[in-house]
Amino acid sequence: MDPREVTGRSRPRYRERVTSGVVRRQAGASAGDGPGDATAVPARVLTPGRPPWWLVLGALVVTLGITVDLLSRGLLERLDLQVSEVVSSWDLRESPAYWPVWAVTQIGGRGTIVVVLAVLVGWLCVRRRTLLPLVRVLTALALLTVVVYAFKFGTGRTAPAYPGSFFHRDGASYPSGHVANAVLMWGVARWQAVEYRLGARLQRVLWWLSVAGPVVTGIAMVSLDFHWVTDAVVGAAVGLLLLGVVHALDALVLSRWASARAGRPTAPS
Repeated sequence: MDPREVTGRSRPRYRERVTSGVVRRQAGASAGDGPGDATAVPARVLTPGRPPWWLVLGALVVTLGITVDLLSRGLLERLDLQVSEVVSSWDLRESPAYWPVWAVTQIGGRGTIVVVLAVLVGWLCVRRRTLLPLVRVLTALALLTVVVYAFKFGTGRTAPAYPGSFFHRDGASYPSGHVANAVLMWGVARWQAVEYRLGARLQRVLWWLSVAGPVVTGIAMVSLDFHWVTDAVVGAAVGLLLLGVVHALDALVLSRWASARAGRPTAPS
């Protein structure tokens, strides 16, 4: 048999094996990209956290229902007053527990979350060469600022410790911006970590922050008498509603814009 014939038949198999190995290594390298995670090959261990339509609709109903009840001085106002009386009797503001509890409220603080997002988004933009994570965060921040402050100045609700009327032109308690911020911005952070397949541990940490962060923030704010209970509940509902809006805007506009800038075909409708 001619040796060239043997070589000719075996060469395609050799090329196939080499090519397969290269593809596997490239896939592993791209999946393993993540802060402090150079060797692991993480996958999407969680879902990106897009709220289902029925949950977004429920958040809208809760927001409108509680707002109407409070403005009509209904049952929920009396519930807020009763809870505030109990909380005031604890007097946590004058106790050694004040600063630890205040530190918990900062889980929903804009400064805290912006620092974390700046590191996360900056790393993604440089490493993945895309501005999409930054655009998502800026869109979420803009919506949060406009909607929350429209509610605050529109209702003029005063905080529990305010020495005066329940609704006042200087009031800005409703809803809780810290709780809304925790729901929306930790939700966006979790979304980026999952979508870009960062380390499994980081995905899980951000999942916990997106779920437990708003809860502990709301409890801490109410326990220090910074907010009424309904402030915290509507803050969570508004944050959830805005998270759904940002996901919808991303599907309709933001991701398509990013794909067009990268020269990739946009996803079909």
